[in-house]
Amino acid sequence: MIARDLDAVIADLLTRHPAVGLLGPRQAGKTTLALALCENRPSLYLDMESPDDRAKLAEPTEFLSRHEDKLVVLDEVQRVPGLFAALRGVIDRGRRKGRGNGRFLLLGSASLDLLQQSSESLAGRIIYSELGPLHVGETGPETADRLWVRGGFPPSFLAKNDAASLEWRRAFIRTYLERDIPQLGPRVPTETLRRFWTMLAHEQGGCINAAKLAAALGVSGQTVGRYLDLLCDLLLVRRLAPWAVNTGKRLVRSPKVYVRDSGLVHALLGLGTVDDLLGHPVAGMSWEGWALESLLAVAPAGSEAFFYRTGAGAEVDLVLELKPGRRWVFEFKRSKAPVLARGFHEACKDLAPEKKFLVFPGAEGFPMGNGVEAMGLPAAMELVRQA
Repeated sequence: MIARDLDAVIADLLTRHPAVGLLGPRQAGKTTLALALCENRPSLYLDMESPDDRAKLAEPTEFLSRHEDKLVVLDEVQRVPGLFAALRGVIDRGRRKGRGNGRFLLLGSASLDLLQQSSESLAGRIIYSELGPLHVGETGPETADRLWVRGGFPPSFLAKNDAASLEWRRAFIRTYLERDIPQLGPRVPTETLRRFWTMLAHEQGGCINAAKLAAALGVSGQTVGRYLDLLCDLLLVRRLAPWAVNTGKRLVRSPKVYVRDSGLVHALLGLGTVDDLLGHPVAGMSWEGWALESLLAVAPAGSEAFFYRTGAGAEVDLVLELKPGRRWVFEFKRSKAPVLARGFHEACKDLAPEKKFLVFPGAEGFPMGNGVEAMGLPAAMELVRQA
């Protein structure tokens, strides 16, 4: 088992809150983390995709009251929307008996249903954390290339070879399209959504032209927006908002879109090995997206992420607002001899960041002048983590 950064975080949150919601895409490792926590305390694990476990909660208040001395783990809890009202009552009764915190750990692989339901029923009783795929801080710097090519889903990263890893990711994509997404509600044509997801992989890190994608898919612009919302809610795609600041300049207002796991980008494009990837035009943007997700995975709670681009070409890949007034900027270059464009320095004049970094695949950092520090991804992640 690969130790996850969130192990200690979730354990700490359970000491301070009645319920903790752990969100993340399927196969990211939520259940493994939860079961590891259960080893050290009285606990009960229920999988809401199991008919037998769902049957136990036919009378949820009565059943859960019998286990008020245990940590109850409810996996895929968004499958049972009526459960949240019962949890509210159980938590409130437990508080009156002095059993306030560490009662429930709720695991969900989609944010849209889970957040809507729990925000109505468990306000003030739950706190959320997100577990994404593995990042290089968890697997070690020596695994960086393998992690980039295969992505961070543990079964893909730990596969015996690249072919087995690619096979797993293709099956993962198919399962999402044919089984998981149809369970969420409105019927979405599987093949159309697959084509859309593949188009996003081709446009990795770009500002999406909804009208162009709609014409290619033969659907409306509103439908493209609905597909994008769905993939974002499933935590499979990130929509990075533009930095909005009054600089008197014409700013790009469209968000940038990234398929969040680099391994899924490569599977959607049929790229199974590092040689395949390095010969493809997406290589640079794939590495940028992978590095960006790695930094955001270790960013302090409450941090906000943006990009900045003007119509004249001034641009920064990532603006990380650690807290109001504390702003770091990052540029990503998949080159061992990186060079900063003039547009980065122009953007920094507008943003006035506290720190400026260029992140590249090298092992040793060095100053680049104008207050910019060049460093490898693991070193940049450690600085962000300590922030």
